Amino acid sequence: MPYPKKLLNDFETLALDLHPHWWYFAEAVAALIACIALGIVVLVTDVPDWVSLVVVALIVICLGWLVAKYVRWITTNFVITSDRVIFRHGVIAKSGIEIPLERVNSVHFNQSIFERMVGAGDLMIESGAEEGQQRFTDIRNPDRVQNLIHSQMEINQENMFGGRRPGSPRNQNDVATQLEKLEGLRDRGSLSHEDYESQKRRLLDG
Repeated sequence: MPYPKKLLNDFETLALDLHPHWWYFAEAVAALIACIALGIVVLVTDVPDWVSLVVVALIVICLGWLVAKYVRWITTNFVITSDRVIFRHGVIAKSGIEIPLERVNSVHFNQSIFERMVGAGDLMIESGAEEGQQRFTDIRNPDRVQNLIHSQMEINQENMFGGRRPGSPRNQNDVATQLEKLEGLRDRGSLSHEDYESQKRRLLDG
């Protein structure tokens, strides 16, 4: 389920919309596989009926856990816009946090060796907001997300000091300047080629 565009502010553009990494399902999937394997063992062996009922109940519980995880996964969004970092979750009752880009002080990511292999990790955002630090888990490619936040912060800062809002009319010099900044971020390795092309298209489209 994508982040609702109706919740964006005027002239605010969406740069990234992520659900948690598939590793989010690991525990529920592992438990379901283990229960199914146990069920197969029960089928080929002579056990009391109550044991079979317990195994069936465990399979149903694990399946319900997996479905519940999926519902939470599809209703959880980590979003980066031209103005904010947004984390929103909830099936019926919604909750979340919004961090204005101008209040972000630093962005850190952390990955274990295994998480690097599967492309998952955690983000830690330090801001001037009351919450101070916010940790976000199961983020896909957190290093690339970190770079994207930094690039959006630079563009947002330039827009603020330039006296204009993203999405409002801009002149050719404005576009050329921002393209030069994006190229600098790409050349320094702070922005991947894919993110550079995405931001470039967004600038050229106005």
